[in-house]
Amino acid sequence: MKQFKFFLTIFFLIILSSCSNEQKDISYIEEASQDLEMVLAYEQAYEALKENDPYFAAKRFLEAELLFPQSEWASRSALMASYSYYLQNYYAEALFNLERYLKTYPNDKNLSYAHYLIAMCYYETIEDEKRDSAPLIKARDKFYFILQEYPSSDFALDAQFKIDLIEDILASKEMYLGRHYIKKGKWIAAINRFKNIIEEYDQTIFVEEAIHRLVEINYKLGLLEESQKYAKLLGYNYKSSEWYKKSYKVFNRDYENNKIRTAKKEKKGVIKKFKSLFD
Repeated sequence: MKQFKFFLTIFFLIILSSCSNEQKDISYIEEASQDLEMVLAYEQAYEALKENDPYFAAKRFLEAELLFPQSEWASRSALMASYSYYLQNYYAEALFNLERYLKTYPNDKNLSYAHYLIAMCYYETIEDEKRDSAPLIKARDKFYFILQEYPSSDFALDAQFKIDLIEDILASKEMYLGRHYIKKGKWIAAINRFKNIIEEYDQTIFVEEAIHRLVEINYKLGLLEESQKYAKLLGYNYKSSEWYKKSYKVFNRDYENNKIRTAKKEKKGVIKKFKSLFD
C-alpha cells in the first residue's frame, strides 16, 4: 500500500511537471506571437509613413503601442503616432497624444523630442500679427523650456532660431496695435505698446521705430523731457538710422526747410559760376 502511494505521488508530480512545461511553452508562443504582431504593426506604420500615408501610419503606431505596452516599442510607437498626426496637420490630435505620452512614459529617453514636437505644433498654428497670440506664447515658452532643460540636444539650436522669429512676430503685433492707437488718437494705449516693445523685444527690428514713436507722441502731448529722454536713447544706440533722423526733425522743425534752402542756394551758386564762363 505504501509503495502504491509512493508511485501515485510520483505519477502526479510527473503530470504537474508536464502541464507546467506545456503552459510555459504556450505562454512563450503567445508572447512571441504578440511580439511579432507588434513589430509587424510598427513596420507597417513606418512603411506607410515613408509612402506618405501619415493617417494610416498614426493608426498602426497606436495599435503597436497597445499590443505590447510594457516594451520600449510602446513609447516609440506613441511618439511616432504623434509625429504622423503632425505631418498631416492634425495638431490637436498630435498635442493630445504627446501630452499622454509625457504622462505615460515620464522617463523615456526621447522626452526632448516630444517637447520639441509640442512646440512645433503650436508654432505651425501661428498666423500674422493681427491674430490671436496664444499659440505664439505657448510655442515660445516650450522652446525656452527646451533650451533650459535640453541645451545640448539636437533641438536646442533650432529652438533658439524659432524663439527669435517668434519675438519678431510678437513685436510686430505690438507695433501694429501701437500704430492703430495713434490713428485713433489713443495716446496712452499707444505709448504702452511701444514701451512694451522696448522692454520685452529690444533685440527685434522694431525697437528703433518704437523709440521714435515715443519721441513723437510725448512731444505731441507736451511732455518734452520724456520726449527728449527717448530721443537721446535713440541717438545713443541708433544714431545712423532713419528713425533717429525723423526724431531729430521733431525737435528741429526747420531742419528740412533749412536743408531745402541750402540746396537751392548751392544750386544758384553753381548756375552763376556756370554763366560766368560765358560772360
